[in-house]
Amino acid sequence: MYGRGLRGLAIATVLTITAAFALVFFYAPLDADQGFVQKIFYVHVPLAITALCGFVFGGLLGGLYLRTGDRKWDIRSYVAIHMALIFGVGTLITGGIWAKASWGHWWVWSDPTLTSFLIVMLLFATYQPLRFSIEDPERQSRYAGVFAVVAGAFVPLNFIAVRAAQGYVHPRVLTLTGGNLPGSMRLTFLISLVGMALLYVTLWKYEMAAKATRMQVRALRRTLLGEDSVAPLKRSAAPS
Repeated sequence: MYGRGLRGLAIATVLTITAAFALVFFYAPLDADQGFVQKIFYVHVPLAITALCGFVFGGLLGGLYLRTGDRKWDIRSYVAIHMALIFGVGTLITGGIWAKASWGHWWVWSDPTLTSFLIVMLLFATYQPLRFSIEDPERQSRYAGVFAVVAGAFVPLNFIAVRAAQGYVHPRVLTLTGGNLPGSMRLTFLISLVGMALLYVTLWKYEMAAKATRMQVRALRRTLLGEDSVAPLKRSAAPS
């Protein structure tokens, strides 16, 4: 199920990301103030947006599990949050590099954008320890679903913090008027965002396919072991 169309999706992801990097280095102009270092913006911001959307996605899937009780939604929520955390780590790394080059510091605590994103990351970083500290599968899934829903509700606060930022204002790229980016920069950013979103979906589907295959193998193994254990009993009970 999850492997269906995965090859085509992976090819589309590679082509889109390749096109995005080509636009970053050969089409988008240099920033007048920051110069070449500003080009990390086309990686950093798409990573951040994709990570935040991944957290929300995981919360929605967790809510579907709480509503239906179907374990498939719980597994999907777990993988969505797992992938979003990986993208979030990439966001923090690229953001630190950009901050050091632009502001002279790896981190600026007075910037609400950085601090709010870090809070969201630390919040979701406790998801897996909480989940695997519970042995009972049903309680584990239920508690994880509640956590995903509640934590996902905090994600919009990051967007609000970006809009309210005054000290170090991030570029406005998602506004009704198109933001304050020139046309070439805006196009490069949008393609980079699409490429990062495709990468997230591809990795999510790949991990879901791997988990589904692993569960099928375990079910088949249990079935075979069950038949093997029953066969000797039948042979011993047969009349001689």
